[in-house]
Amino acid sequence: MQHEAQLQNTEMSPDLLPAIAAFARVAHHASFTRAAAELGVSPSALSQSLRTLEGRLGVRLLDRSTRRVGVTEIGQRFLQEAQPALAALATAVESVNELRDRPAGLLRLNLSRTAADILVMPHLVAFLEAFPDITVEIHCDNALVDLVGGGFDAGIRLGENLAQDVVAVPFGGRHRIATVAAPRYLTGRTPPRKPEDLSKHRCINVRLSGGIYRWEFSHKGRDFDIETTGPVVSNDGEILLYAVRAGIGIACAFEVQVQEDILAGRLIPLLKPWWPTFPGFYLYYPSRKHVPRKLRVFVEFMQSRLNT
Repeated sequence: MQHEAQLQNTEMSPDLLPAIAAFARVAHHASFTRAAAELGVSPSALSQSLRTLEGRLGVRLLDRSTRRVGVTEIGQRFLQEAQPALAALATAVESVNELRDRPAGLLRLNLSRTAADILVMPHLVAFLEAFPDITVEIHCDNALVDLVGGGFDAGIRLGENLAQDVVAVPFGGRHRIATVAAPRYLTGRTPPRKPEDLSKHRCINVRLSGGIYRWEFSHKGRDFDIETTGPVVSNDGEILLYAVRAGIGIACAFEVQVQEDILAGRLIPLLKPWWPTFPGFYLYYPSRKHVPRKLRVFVEFMQSRLNT
């Protein structure tokens, strides 16, 4: 364990902090190019900074290849122990921003594509006009992530998917899941009369982090789910909506996503008595005493618009 001994015996120097923060971003992106773009430096300068850090620590933090950048075992340990300190520094910077006249800084959100489409994007222009000194970074991901480890300020997910050790704020109220199909698909076919009839149809399926989504239904106090099959599977909501509008098959989606299509006749509602209702989405963030001002104003702004 010579490397570990070297790491433990290295004296901390303030000039290492920028390189350590840069290492965290490279590890997050698994890419010098993407991390350099975020940090506003060249990939070669970033690579040299990381090599200098490795030289100062006497260990190899990254595995470099032509295709990807990986984190070594000791690099993972170092990153895990450094993240709380980096988060504390970020909090200190935000404390300074509290004294400014206007909220400012980079607000990093991790959310599903569906949550972005339903909740954030319809109000993003208005938010940015109200708070021009805030930059919003939207990272769409169907998988639950470690907010602190990923450098995110907050996430948005369905309430049933949240961990217990977070602060969760209701966002947008309850939602129904609609089952729909295009007239083109239904031409010459018998529409399903009950959920079990979906086994006779081509269904457009959603891939979540835990696997293929089993379609959920609710009727007369009975909740149940059904496995469906079909020609298209995707984790991207826009692809799924394109597929159902094109007549490829039957799909399920949040009602708010397809209500304009239904009103315009582009999509036909199916199995409506069985549509389930969910408590809805929550914005969540790590439990901590100091909530960044940029996040507070985002929550307040969005709640005022979503609750009207």
